[in-house]
Amino acid sequence: MVLTAPANAERVKDIATVSGVRANQLVGYGLVVGLDGTGDQTSQAPFTIQSIRNMLTKFGVTIPANVNPQLKNVAAVTVHADLPPFSKPGQTIDVTVNSIGNSSSLRGGSLLMTPMRGIDGEVYAIAQGSMVVSGFGVSGKDGSRIAVNVPSSGRVPNGASVEKSVPNSFTAEPYVVLNLNTPDFTTAARLTDSINKLLGPDTARAMDAVSIRVQAPIDSSQRIAYLSTLESIEVTPGEAPARVIINSRTGTVVIGAQVRVTPAAVAHGSLSVTITERVDVSQPNALAEGDTVATRRSTISVDQPEARMFVFNAGVSLDEIVRAVNQVGAAPGDLVAILEALQQAGALRAELIVI
Repeated sequence: MVLTAPANAERVKDIATVSGVRANQLVGYGLVVGLDGTGDQTSQAPFTIQSIRNMLTKFGVTIPANVNPQLKNVAAVTVHADLPPFSKPGQTIDVTVNSIGNSSSLRGGSLLMTPMRGIDGEVYAIAQGSMVVSGFGVSGKDGSRIAVNVPSSGRVPNGASVEKSVPNSFTAEPYVVLNLNTPDFTTAARLTDSINKLLGPDTARAMDAVSIRVQAPIDSSQRIAYLSTLESIEVTPGEAPARVIINSRTGTVVIGAQVRVTPAAVAHGSLSVTITERVDVSQPNALAEGDTVATRRSTISVDQPEARMFVFNAGVSLDEIVRAVNQVGAAPGDLVAILEALQQAGALRAELIVI
């Protein structure tokens, strides 16, 4: 069981982001060459052959229409990356490459020049370079295969060169908007008060549980220093809602610090019933002239450990809940059953989430 720690003051840059300052997703389609016989099976991936034909045509190489190249060292791939905010032409970013055909491994391959486009269809980066693949796969002639991680996916560190900047409205308005990573009215109010105390009344105004609008200078150099000051302000976030999260697969239970229960009594115990079946054979002697008879016998045993009961008073805190459960020796599975029973009885003053 994991317990949450009390909230402490955090910097604004750790709990909020500046509206409009965001990464942009890029995607492209390309070819990886130089594979060791692990490329696409061209009979099942015709788009790979089509891409090769188009590429060779641009280099002045013409393949006859009745010729279908059977290549094993080429794979068709998708390439994607996140373009950081304020990226400038000439800077490099990492790209991720994934096979879209039936290539079994991209290990040892190189990505050919691939344009990467944004959602508007414009080319913002060009990717090319040697692949770094963390996984590998080994297969036998009988069809057996062992794979570690995913060999059909890899990365090209600093594999894309930025060709175009993304327009932004960073200095278009006389204010900036801070968006909280976690919506919370208390945190928004506290952040607004902290900014107004430091920079003057009415400098900041909370728009809702997420956004705080802050007056800011128009000049870009002054705005940079201004935001640096805003990011260093420390704020104590509002306490998280009372919540209990249960992982049904691992039995892990996370209980928030504000979880409370109303008066309730809980009895904890278990009943174990064991049934053993056996067959007894009755064999008459040679002079009895009888028949062999098989008789079924059942043995039933009941084991009921001492059941324990504990009482939760009104407003019981998290520490008292944990102490009471540990005193009766409840296992994680038992704790889950206790919490679910408390919720069904309406005694648990918290949101119960099972994942």
